[in-house]
Amino acid sequence: MKQFCIVFLLAFSSSSAPLVAQTKEQPLVFRHATVIDVLSGRARPDMTVVIKGGRIIELAEDGKVRVPVAATVVDASGKFVIPGLWDMHSHFLFESFREPFMKLFIANGITGVRDLGGEQLGQLGQIKLSIADGKVLGPRIVAAGPIVDGPRPVWPFSIPVSNAEEGRAAVRTLKEKGADFVKVYSLLSRDSYFAIADEAKKQKIPFAGHIPNAVTAAEASDAGQKSVEHIRIHLDVSSNEGELRRERRAAEIKGRSQLDRVRAAQAARILDTFSERKVKLLAERFARNGTWFVPTLTVHRAFAFLNDTAFIQDPRSKYMPAVIKGHWKTRRERTPVEVIRHNRVYYKKDLQIVGLMHRAGAKLLSGSDMMNPHVYPGFSLHDELALLVEAGLTPLEALQTATINPAKFLNREKELGTVERGKLADLVLLDANPLENINHTRRITAVVVNGRYLPKESLQKLLAEVEAAANGVKPR
Repeated sequence: MKQFCIVFLLAFSSSSAPLVAQTKEQPLVFRHATVIDVLSGRARPDMTVVIKGGRIIELAEDGKVRVPVAATVVDASGKFVIPGLWDMHSHFLFESFREPFMKLFIANGITGVRDLGGEQLGQLGQIKLSIADGKVLGPRIVAAGPIVDGPRPVWPFSIPVSNAEEGRAAVRTLKEKGADFVKVYSLLSRDSYFAIADEAKKQKIPFAGHIPNAVTAAEASDAGQKSVEHIRIHLDVSSNEGELRRERRAAEIKGRSQLDRVRAAQAARILDTFSERKVKLLAERFARNGTWFVPTLTVHRAFAFLNDTAFIQDPRSKYMPAVIKGHWKTRRERTPVEVIRHNRVYYKKDLQIVGLMHRAGAKLLSGSDMMNPHVYPGFSLHDELALLVEAGLTPLEALQTATINPAKFLNREKELGTVERGKLADLVLLDANPLENINHTRRITAVVVNGRYLPKESLQKLLAEVEAAANGVKPR
């Protein structure tokens, strides 16, 4: 996805100072709001929410709370308050477009982001501090830094690992440099992968990411992988898994090109031998081991409809610089039509798998995997929520994958994930009830990020700034 990221270093200049309509220290009050309880699914009408110092200090029925002196008071009649949303799979920690894309997150109510691979690990502490201090407007960040992959990594911003000891060293290096977790990738050998898993446990740092080609989903879960990204379990849920894996191991000995041919030839057989029972057993295993599932349906859909005119002409592309759109165009032109058709067949199965995994008890997180083709910072998290509903989740369950579930995953339930007294003030004010229609999460009228209030006009200005930067227009 991101072989073009190095080119991006010239794409954006540093963004302008954030537009903030209310300071963190000044009290903020929402009156007559309907507060959405994402735990129970209850909508609590006519509530007053008082925010000060970056936290919710009061929450009660209107008239039962004293409004602080000098507070910014917002009449939230007919509005709905939800916790700030999290995109639990993104890639934006690259110098040239980090700040513009953080603006897109905030404008879309995304107040927290988990970055699954970027270049700026050395700057991560300072980036987080600048956001916390209000010098830069952005979401809370949890980040892996460089990806840990095999000796010939897929992406240039990776740590190449050839053996178990190099895998252990990579874990230690990432922890020393401040990574929040270790991101494992597809080309790791079995020895390297299990050494990483063991070292991560010793170093008390989580590891997450892809299931390497040489490892099964069950093995990854048993090894303690905290989250599995993407719907890369088709082979694992085939009733003919053993034979198919033996064919792949034999092909791998002959080289990467032979392996690719075998994998492509197996596609129809994998779908024909799809086993709902194996999906259920895998979901139960994930639940038992505490392995979270991040489907990223948005990116699977993008590759299934890579050449679709509606996707190519998406108006949200105006926020993307020409270099990104150029990469998307190249990717589209170089992808054979038969591969896109194949992706479309798999995508239908992906929706089914997500529904089955959810119903069998797997714990889900929402993630977009921006910057793949037709996947947009901020905007596509809402696409992901809608696709989760299409896969069988209720609007409440989909909303939980971007609110309380990330808080649980990050062990920050006491601070994040719900609208409650004492919690950090990351909130979104909506014009309509998302429990009635998940697409109402897009109808944003204001965002509170780390206690700072951004009304609709401020959000629109952020979007205008990013659009101008994407089109080479310098701010006045």
